[in-house]
Amino acid sequence: MHPTLSLQRGLLKRSSYYNPDYRTGAALLRARRPYLVKNALTGIAIFGFAIGVFSFTLKAVGQETFDDVIVPSEPQPTAQSMQQQNQSQSVNAKIPTAEVNGMRS
Repeated sequence: MHPTLSLQRGLLKRSSYYNPDYRTGAALLRARRPYLVKNALTGIAIFGFAIGVFSFTLKAVGQETFDDVIVPSEPQPTAQSMQQQNQSQSVNAKIPTAEVNGMRS
């Protein structure tokens, strides 16, 4: 890989932590080494906390019975709605279907 034009012209300072092909150098690896275990343990702790909160939330919601939610009762049918239901049932009974005509679906 070739350096970019800005590096060739000297506009940007090349970091001593990276090789000319932009891979991490030995100095950067040595600088990161003391923090490797500490950062890994911190990451595991944060991940474990997130999983714990998630599982606690699922368990808490799963145990909810929703007793405090008031569900309205079913409305009583009026005489007019009952007449409409009877009319629609009688109309549906008069419509021939494929099964009545001997056809299979």
